[in-house]
Amino acid sequence: MIDNGNIHEECGVFGVWNVPGAAEITYYGLHSLQHRGQEGCGIVSVNENGELRRVKGLGLVTEVFNESNLSTLKGSMAMGHVRYSTSGGGGIENVQPFMFRHNTGDFALAHNGNLVNSTQLRKYLEDRGSLFQSTSDSEVLAHLIKKGPVERNSPRIFSIMEALNMIEGAFAFLIMTKNRIYAARDKYGLRPLSIGKIGDGYIVSSETCAFSVIGAEFVRDVEPGEVITIDSHGIRSRKYSEYQRHAMCAMEYIYFSRPDSDIENMNVHAFRKESGKLLYEEAPADADIVVGVPDSSLSAAMGYAEAGGLPYEMGLIKNKYIGRTFIQPSQTMRDKGVKMKLSPVISIVKGKKVALIDDSIVRGTTSRRIVMMLREAGAAAVHVRIASPPIKHPCFYGVDISTSSELLCSHRTKEQACEVIGADSLEFLSEASLFKAGQRSDLCLACFNGNYPTSLYDCMDNSVMKEKFL
Repeated sequence: MIDNGNIHEECGVFGVWNVPGAAEITYYGLHSLQHRGQEGCGIVSVNENGELRRVKGLGLVTEVFNESNLSTLKGSMAMGHVRYSTSGGGGIENVQPFMFRHNTGDFALAHNGNLVNSTQLRKYLEDRGSLFQSTSDSEVLAHLIKKGPVERNSPRIFSIMEALNMIEGAFAFLIMTKNRIYAARDKYGLRPLSIGKIGDGYIVSSETCAFSVIGAEFVRDVEPGEVITIDSHGIRSRKYSEYQRHAMCAMEYIYFSRPDSDIENMNVHAFRKESGKLLYEEAPADADIVVGVPDSSLSAAMGYAEAGGLPYEMGLIKNKYIGRTFIQPSQTMRDKGVKMKLSPVISIVKGKKVALIDDSIVRGTTSRRIVMMLREAGAAAVHVRIASPPIKHPCFYGVDISTSSELLCSHRTKEQACEVIGADSLEFLSEASLFKAGQRSDLCLACFNGNYPTSLYDCMDNSVMKEKFL
């Protein structure tokens, strides 16, 4: 997918314990996770005096950080965050990690995901005197940790576990104090979080692709319903919930994660390539060549071409130098947006029947423009094949799909959707093939089938959800 109107990445978290120059390591880690969020980023470090220092800003990692401000982040412990705004919206006040000063000890917090009961919890906390410094749902956890005096007489882990049991939704949390890092994952396993080792220290990251960049070795995934403590005692594990699922968000495999990441023992590229093979088995196309939509669809396109014995061609070229803040002041310029990002290779597609492989369709705007581009370039036919089921339902777990009315397939048949995007044919991958591609027995497919793994709480106030349940 490549469109201002399509779904966006969530966020990424990265933590370092007991590694010299931890802030610099975090910088490289965040750069590896940049695809998960381009709105803003931040790093908090702990110096030798146990003081927390932070640098954050709006923009890409390379825009926010430089040699000068990184040099202020001393110490062998650090954590960072890249953000795409979901709950709470944008603005510098919502850029993480959040940092909190407290008489029981300062701490920092970073979050990937979305809490579905944050409205109720925020009211509960505000009624008891909490003052929030942001509109992000992520801040709720910090206030829950500090809501009572229990931590004064017992280890902090107990107040963290109590707080984790009060929140509902999708999350991967990192919490850093002057001595240790805590890492927690939601009990449904909706968001990924992995542990790596480098020298005598440890790394925690949203994706394993960040490990190879810094020379870290993968240790294991944080389990659903687990909170781990990393400090001078090593890694200690506790279950904050006995309920446990491995309902990983299918879009992590399909679209969000980098191809060189491994999620719960499955490489993302391998998943996508296998899904492309299965897509051909389910929906072969009368095509001369196979073309993938850069970049997240290329693996599936390779698999589709291989399974069908068809030539895999680079029929679309992505311009990697289009700025993420490119301003399109008029409708005419907005209509040219996809052409600025993608260009057809005319000599490749002219006169050819094209099997166009994409990872998913959300609003259909991009698909329609790409089909039109290929036709203008002389393609004899364009058969669109999607390496996922039709997206029909909103997501409340940190993915930017908030209403069903904006989704192409929500209220349309496959034939109607095909007509909207102007393709000669349109087919989707089945849900069964997603399980087969990942060799999994459980996935979150809520955006495809509406079966949400959690209660939805304040999400029910959404007009679309009222429409769905009335």
